[in-house]
Amino acid sequence: MRPLRKFCVAFASWLLFAVAAQGGVLNGTVKNGTTGKAAAGVEVILIQLQGGMQPVANSKTDAQGQFSFDNPSLGAQPMLVRAVYKGINFHQPVPPGRSDVEVSIFEPSKDPKNISVASRIVFFQPNGETLTVAEEYSIQNNSQPPQAYFRADGNFEFVIPENAKLQQIAASGPAGMPVVQAPIDKKKGKYGIAYAFRPGQNTVRYSYEVPYPGDTTTVKVATIYPSARLLVVASPSMQINGEGLQSGGQEQGMSVYGRENVPANNVMAVNVSGTAPPLQSGGSESGGGGQGGRDAEAAAPAANIQSIPGRLDVLKWPLIAGFVGIFALGAMLLARKPVVAVAGGPPLASAAVAPATPSAALSQVDTAVGTSLDALKDQMFRLELRRQAGTISEEEYARERARAEKVLRDLVRG
Repeated sequence: MRPLRKFCVAFASWLLFAVAAQGGVLNGTVKNGTTGKAAAGVEVILIQLQGGMQPVANSKTDAQGQFSFDNPSLGAQPMLVRAVYKGINFHQPVPPGRSDVEVSIFEPSKDPKNISVASRIVFFQPNGETLTVAEEYSIQNNSQPPQAYFRADGNFEFVIPENAKLQQIAASGPAGMPVVQAPIDKKKGKYGIAYAFRPGQNTVRYSYEVPYPGDTTTVKVATIYPSARLLVVASPSMQINGEGLQSGGQEQGMSVYGRENVPANNVMAVNVSGTAPPLQSGGSESGGGGQGGRDAEAAAPAANIQSIPGRLDVLKWPLIAGFVGIFALGAMLLARKPVVAVAGGPPLASAAVAPATPSAALSQVDTAVGTSLDALKDQMFRLELRRQAGTISEEEYARERARAEKVLRDLVRG
């Protein structure tokens, strides 16, 4: 009986090793989205997100645009693949459990007509003697043939009030991975970023602080690009008014105001007053140091890619908790398990590593489900904002809402 037991243990160990080895292999293809052809000879880099962005492997595509990586972290944690083409970095996330990936690259263009601002969201949150302002731009690239809009000297600009202190800037493409951007100071409150806007919907987010003495101030919201719609979001306990702003009711306990067809080179004074309860953040801010690089500039340091957890630092990024994209969905699915992985922090111990009592296991499950429900609520809030902003069709809205409701039903059953 003992030899049989040894054989079973040895066989189980071999099986686990084989599964682990298989999970550590990633096969991929790089395709030129402008020409529709496979991209040969493109440098490809595998990046580990946990513990700070770290390149862990390099490769080049063959004549068919194919590449492969073998790394023990693949399949176990979120990873990122970077393809470098003509000095521009194109990223594609690789969620846990994924064994294949396709990275799209595009020919670069410097024509600003390739992009347009579909909507802009401004969020106000009091924070003691200061007022945190977070802004989000939805930027559409409808270039034909599809190209990536990029300029090394800055291809997107914005203006903050003269008494404001800039905190952080991030941009993301259709894949949904936020990339912290290094600001290009153009003086007098104007900043720019050098980011390659891919075909499809892109997003730029930044936050800044302004003095808030006596719980009241006037924020001058400056517009460089024409915007189809401007949305202002704040707590119902705050008073918001500005030229052309119309109340749009409440979504997820927040008051929403809107203004249609905001012209370019316009300054709108928004009067803000009142206090609001502090928003709660379920995790530490992801990423470290806040020092990014220009995503698309070859000579610049590598950008700080951040894997967004289900709940983010809402004082800086109030509208992107539960970030819509592959990692947001992956985070919700993973949150149903006893092991909860949060970017920028140590993973919780799992029962497979250290035996846990039934009460401890139930506590882990409760925590995971709570985190997932919060992320789901934030995702629904963002979905409603996108609907009001007109950046999502009714068909897409119905599909995304149905998907979120299914996740909710699964969580309740689980």
